[in-house]
This record gives sequence, C-alpha cells and structure tokens, in this order.
Amino acid sequence: MSKGRIIVIDDEDIVLISCQRALAPEGYDVRIVKSGMDGLKMLESEAFDLVLTDLKMPDIDGIEVLRIVKGKWPSVEVIIITGYQTVETAVKAMKLGAFDYIEKPFTPEQILSVVKNAIAHRASE
Repeated sequence: MSKGRIIVIDDEDIVLISCQRALAPEGYDVRIVKSGMDGLKMLESEAFDLVLTDLKMPDIDGIEVLRIVKGKWPSVEVIIITGYQTVETAVKAMKLGAFDYIEKPFTPEQILSVVKNAIAHRASE
C-alpha cells in the first residue's frame, strides 16, 4: 500500500527525476508533470494527498497552482519548490495555505523530510 499519492509539477526534468528517485523507493506513489496546467488536469482526474510544485513555470506559476488546489481540494497539502526564494513569496505562499516551502537545490533527505511531515499533517486532520 502506498504511503501517499504525490504529484510533482516542475518544468525541469532534474527536479522531477530527483523527487521521484527520493520518494518512490520510500513507498510513495509519485506522478510527475512538466507544467502547471498538466498538473491541474491530472488533479481533476486523480486523487492526491500532496502537490509539490515549482514556483516559476512557463504556463502558470506555483502560487496560482497553490491557489487553485486549495480552492478545489482544500485537504490536499501543497509544498512550493523554488530556486528564487524571497521572504515576500514565502509569506504569500504560507498565507495561501502552502504547507511548506523548499529551496533548490535540495537533498533527497530534505525533500523526504518535508513530504513525511506534510503527509503526517494531512492524516492528522
């Protein structure tokens, strides 16, 4: 049985592959997509526990993905991944309901720790 269903949305292959390699062996069911719009389409057709989304993407940004996910699926946790961390963006993401905010580059241990906390938090609600 899966520990949780996760969708990773990022336009960089290295991030998608890194997340899949860190999380799948730990028992998470991981789906990867390269755009915010594709991620939202997948969320419409499949149930997920957690969304990991890049902040800066060509079609729609991670803040907009966060806003839509929390509006339609409020129990789904969202973690923002970014290489462009600013205090202003972090505060905005947290106010909109992001569970956490992780800066690139991250280690497999860092992403796994944040994901475990988010999944545990969702299960406790």
